[in-house]
Amino acid sequence: MSVDRRQFCFTALACGTLPAQPVLAEETYPSKPITVIVSYPPGGDTDAIARLFADKLSHRLKQTVLIDNRPGAGGAIGNGMVGRARADGYTLLFTPNPFTTAPLVMKLSGAAAYDVLKGYEAIINTATQPLVLVTSPKLGVKNLPELIARAKSGATVSYASPGAGSPMHIAGEWLNKAAGVKLSHVPYRGVGPSVTDVVAGHVDTAWVTFGPVRQYLDSGKLLALAIGDTRRSSLAPAVPTLTELVYKDVVVGAWNGFFAPKKTPPAVINLLNEHLNAILREPEVVEKLAVFGALPAGGSPKVLSDLNQREYMVMGRAIKELGIVAE
Repeated sequence: MSVDRRQFCFTALACGTLPAQPVLAEETYPSKPITVIVSYPPGGDTDAIARLFADKLSHRLKQTVLIDNRPGAGGAIGNGMVGRARADGYTLLFTPNPFTTAPLVMKLSGAAAYDVLKGYEAIINTATQPLVLVTSPKLGVKNLPELIARAKSGATVSYASPGAGSPMHIAGEWLNKAAGVKLSHVPYRGVGPSVTDVVAGHVDTAWVTFGPVRQYLDSGKLLALAIGDTRRSSLAPAVPTLTELVYKDVVVGAWNGFFAPKKTPPAVINLLNEHLNAILREPEVVEKLAVFGALPAGGSPKVLSDLNQREYMVMGRAIKELGIVAE
């Protein structure tokens, strides 16, 4: 799920190679506020990163960019809302990668239904984030081998995720298979509540991104057991990766990006892509993303489109192999 973070493309719009758009021209868009639907509640990484980009984009476009949180059904409510919106560039979606995996697990219908491969225009992959497995010191384990040993001893051990089919859920089941254990999955409606319950000791562990747990790691209320990547994180350099801990096949990360409804004019897509790539190069943005353990991604709309399709296939196979279903 890696993306070439150095790939920043000149858009066709900038080069003047796009055909004229009959509905929206570059000199008239945007002529009114833009709404960015965030498919998760306020307070988490997704919301905070979306607001960072919305603020920067508003200044560059000289137009208001509003955030509208529409959580529910593992993000499917907000995703479906954008999929049915007018393709005029005034309703956008900012979402993490459960956008891609949720339809592989959940039977989505009505307001939650959406076509992940054919219902949207990709704009840009904004950032990537490693996952980290955390626990409370109350559990009495100091590292992943001790956690695995505890699970193998017959003790009940649980792990939380922000929902069925999320990268965190897949990481948990992948580790179960690789380690030969059965940590019980406890799905939540978002990362925030799951972190709160791990801190309180109501659930034993959780797969999360760094943003929601950084303060608890710094204060000692949570311990990081492993990084779900091939490289250690600068936010927790002493914490080993799953690759180092023998579980070399367990590499699951998070990403987020902007999408628009299908058939949004290419001029609009490329204009937004151009501005967002420029935003990603700002030192202030790079620094703020680092707070969440996130690395700027960027690139052309095709980079995100290809990532979305590739993850749909790879995670689809993993979900089938691991027997992951909605709970």
